[in-house]
Amino acid sequence: MLIIVIRAAYILICAGALATFVSGSVGPEDSHSFIDQQPLMSFLIGMTIASSFVAFDILIKRKRIEIISAIYFGLLVGVLLTLLLVQAMRPAVPDELEGPLTTLLALPIVYICISILLQTRNDFRFVIPYVEFARELKGGKPMLLDSSALIDGRIADVAETHILDTRMIVPQFVLHEIQEIADSSDKNRRTRGRRGLEVLSKLQNNPNNDIRVQDDKESQVDGKDVDSRLIELAKELGARVLSNDVNLAKVAALQGVDCVNLNDVANALKPRFLPGDHISAKIVKDGEAPGQGVGYLDDGTMVVCEQAAERKGEELEIVVTSVLQSSGGRMLFGREAGS
Repeated sequence: MLIIVIRAAYILICAGALATFVSGSVGPEDSHSFIDQQPLMSFLIGMTIASSFVAFDILIKRKRIEIISAIYFGLLVGVLLTLLLVQAMRPAVPDELEGPLTTLLALPIVYICISILLQTRNDFRFVIPYVEFARELKGGKPMLLDSSALIDGRIADVAETHILDTRMIVPQFVLHEIQEIADSSDKNRRTRGRRGLEVLSKLQNNPNNDIRVQDDKESQVDGKDVDSRLIELAKELGARVLSNDVNLAKVAALQGVDCVNLNDVANALKPRFLPGDHISAKIVKDGEAPGQGVGYLDDGTMVVCEQAAERKGEELEIVVTSVLQSSGGRMLFGREAGS
């Protein structure tokens, strides 16, 4: 609404200024000035030029501060270089050629400066000197969600605990990937895709979550594969990646992008047990060694209990005797309490 008011005010101010200029410039009837002979046409031409700037502003819906800054500094540097070059050549150039020479030098120099700064804007921040404009984000670095994190679904439960105090971003190309999975002819893939869409909807419906879908047009990421585009977008936004894809995490680490794995988070949150702790588990099957019974805790941790093979189906109180941590997870060994 504010931008509409600003545009309307600009048009009205231009109309008033042009009307005053045209009416004040009308000279004698024998004047050969175009403004004197055609004041109405002069006013319309001026308003057309003024309105063209508003039309240009409306057509370019998303304006990036680094692009505007690069153009501004390119123009500034180009003009300064041109003036310095003209000053150096002035002793050898006749006065009547100084104007055309300045124009001929300014056009290519300004073009080259703007072109170079536009192509290197991702390497340097061309904004107000020593001041960088940045989006105000809650918490730490924003977090990019990939399809595996959304399909997994645990991120919605984690978000409900209010532990995530940062912006979550779902790139448009990730959303397209989930939609393609949801439209798959394979029943299992279709179910996974629909679950991913439901999880995203659940995240968006939670008023405590700061989440948005990132439009492809808002970034400089080109048409690579999804993982590469995700990493490039994370670099561009200074964000982390949330994923269950181990290979993606490795590639991201090689390129200096932080990747959070939900499985690692889940393992880190599992309760720690020490020898002598008491736990309760239901024996569901025989172990590998004779007499062993195997049960599981609520978080999926395997519990191996000595002399419990004949107690299948029973809930036992077990005393932990040792803990084994392996790449497949954590295993607890123990014996029945009181035995």
